[in-house]
Amino acid sequence: MTTQRWASDAEVRRIGEGLIERTLPKSEWTHAAHFAAAVYLVAGRPDIAAEREMPDLIRTYNLATGGENTDTAGYHETITQASLHVVRHVLASLPKGAALNVITNAVLDAGYADKDWPLHHWRRDTLFSVAARRGWVAPDLEPLP
Repeated sequence: MTTQRWASDAEVRRIGEGLIERTLPKSEWTHAAHFAAAVYLVAGRPDIAAEREMPDLIRTYNLATGGENTDTAGYHETITQASLHVVRHVLASLPKGAALNVITNAVLDAGYADKDWPLHHWRRDTLFSVAARRGWVAPDLEPLP
């Protein structure tokens, strides 16, 4: 598996702004791009309360790009909130003012490049339950860092 790398702040900013403006091509909304957007919101946009606003940003982006938000597809609250948590965890280990691409690459390098990383913390049936998709469900295998 090749992990997408972010070479510049501008690349991460383009992903984050593309999510916000709903202009990011759907083909670019990859697992790594989800983390780039989370990093952008957490570290690059202090005016945005990421945990509160990212859910609607993703939901509206999904609809704008032909996706859906149902009990089986589209937006997933537990994964989104867990992703923001690990971004903040990794960010706390880096020098203050680290570049957005450095933060994003550090998150991916910390074990989150694998899209199945949540399954280290949740049983599959718990993570993919309707309850976990609609709201926060705490890990039932191993706590988040």
